[in-house]
Amino acid sequence: MQADACKDRQVIAISGGDREEFLQGLVSNDVTRLKNGLVYAALLSPQGKYLADFFLVPAGESILLDVKSDLAPGLMQRLSMYKLRSKVALEDSSLPVWRGLGEAPEGAFADPRDPSLGWRFYGALEAEHAGIDWDALRVSACVPESGVELIPNDSYLLETGFERLQGVDFRKGCYVGQEVTARMKHKTELRKGLAKVTVDGSAPVGTGIEADGKPAGTLYTQAGGHGIAYLRFDRASGPLTAGDASVRFEEV
Repeated sequence: MQADACKDRQVIAISGGDREEFLQGLVSNDVTRLKNGLVYAALLSPQGKYLADFFLVPAGESILLDVKSDLAPGLMQRLSMYKLRSKVALEDSSLPVWRGLGEAPEGAFADPRDPSLGWRFYGALEAEHAGIDWDALRVSACVPESGVELIPNDSYLLETGFERLQGVDFRKGCYVGQEVTARMKHKTELRKGLAKVTVDGSAPVGTGIEADGKPAGTLYTQAGGHGIAYLRFDRASGPLTAGDASVRFEEV
């Protein structure tokens, strides 16, 4: 069993009789899918911009929320603000988070974003540190990471691949930011967004990409000669540069 402890994750326990209904009116995905395993979702601003992404985890009389640690305080504050008179309780959990590849331990859940990302487990687990290159796996599947490709109060779900990663549902009804997200889905063609690129050379995360001297996007995580970039698609068909690196657009 190959597994690594996720040191940068925090688990929030959401309990109470209204927990599912409460989350259903807030997050981008259909909470009823918890009966099938993990649900990947995001909380948006009323303007439809990304605030935090997380996994919802079925846990009996509670729903666990697995989120990046630096997003947890702000997310907890915002959820508390929305709670009002709902029969919902929020509390920090000390549960450790593991992710791994290959044979999964009993009680593990498949990562819903992409099969290459293996499984996640919540609780004590006897496993040696596997040292898996998770960034390389993310780049290969073009899966964004909060604080890198996913930028709070700036990113939009559809531009960052949430539909492809099963992180948004267009039939579940209203949630915060739903109107903007639905309009982007049904009324416009995406002109910008995350894409996989080949990279000859290297450049710091956040390096601007140019096409014939014009801004064409930003280069983010890189591994094994590939990278994740935010691109203007109308300028991405020809040779691109990011600092001293040469970049070429790939279809995801």
